[in-house]
Amino acid sequence: MAWTLDARIPLTLLADAGALAAALAEGPPAAVLLEAGAAAPSGAVAEARFDATLPHAVACACCQGRGPVAEALDRLFLARVRGQVPWFQRVLALAEIPPGQALVAAALVADAVTAARFRRETPGG
Repeated sequence: MAWTLDARIPLTLLADAGALAAALAEGPPAAVLLEAGAAAPSGAVAEARFDATLPHAVACACCQGRGPVAEALDRLFLARVRGQVPWFQRVLALAEIPPGQALVAAALVADAVTAARFRRETPGG
């Protein structure tokens, strides 16, 4: 039997506030990643927000740097390791609009630091 260990923080992408509330109620402590303007849920131990309405592509030549989701996840991760927020075992990302969903998915694949710290998990699993 082969054993594998993936110590990255699981991130579940959810498309509506009802699914987020249910996921917060049923599992271990969670941080939430929200689109700017989304209502803050109760039950999360930490939260970070990102702007899903970018005028340019992520990391375009004029904007440089990393995408808004990668930066928001950095803030969550650093707050966790510095003890600035309670310890969380997972991140629940609420992205209700397709551009937000695409930004979260892209950060988990294309941003090396984000991919090293977080792994995508499907809802319920």
